[in-house]
Amino acid sequence: MIFPTEASLPAFFPIAFATFVWWSSTGLILFLDGLPRTTFPWSMGAASILLVIALGGLAQSAQSTSVCAAYQAFSCAVLIWAWLEMSFLLGFLIGPRRSLNHPTSHGWQRFRNATEAILYHELALVVAAALVTFLTWHAPNPIGSWTFAVLWVMRLSAKLNLFLGVPNLSAELLPSHLAHLRQYLTRRPMNELFPVAVTVASAVDAYLIFAATEAPDQSFSSVGLALVATLLSLAILEHWLMIIPVNASKLWQWALDSTRRPAPAPEA
Repeated sequence: MIFPTEASLPAFFPIAFATFVWWSSTGLILFLDGLPRTTFPWSMGAASILLVIALGGLAQSAQSTSVCAAYQAFSCAVLIWAWLEMSFLLGFLIGPRRSLNHPTSHGWQRFRNATEAILYHELALVVAAALVTFLTWHAPNPIGSWTFAVLWVMRLSAKLNLFLGVPNLSAELLPSHLAHLRQYLTRRPMNELFPVAVTVASAVDAYLIFAATEAPDQSFSSVGLALVATLLSLAILEHWLMIIPVNASKLWQWALDSTRRPAPAPEA
């Protein structure tokens, strides 16, 4: 993978780069998910080729502390995550519970049902996290593992918040073949986890931003920390979009193809 050298990049480039990667990769996955299901194996096949390339690129970049290696590690981690997201949204790795015929339950049983509905995906995340850790263990460049950790932890937080209850569920982003997952989303003004999750994430983000500004300009440390801090800031923004009265799907309206059919409402 080839990235611009340090001298050719303005100071704000890491922020712009991370923001563009977050926005465009999310939109591309939503677009592919809106295509006819006959295209899904082809999409996953192409994504799997990119996954192999990303794993090799992550292992290579982990051994270098150049600015280019920071961008490469970040990009490879995002590509690995994109494969996991596609495998879920396209319905290849979900869970054993896929029916709407079970009555809605409460408490621990509902949590167990929801876990079974996404179990294979969660196990895949654990395997991927272990692989990323293995490829970057004791390596001088940890940006790839930090990027994956931010994506994993913040996505887990988002799932739990959607399960416990938030005002904006963005359920319209779920395709019809994942309609059964809507029964595990809860609409509430607030839940107990949300303020804790946002506060902790914001504190970590503030530390990363401070460390990035303290590092030498355009150094490996400043660029790598800026990339991870920007990604975490965007994940925090995604959390706030669950609360504030804004239609988050408008950010990716260009990707919500007309072929996407709305998911049917779950049975009571």
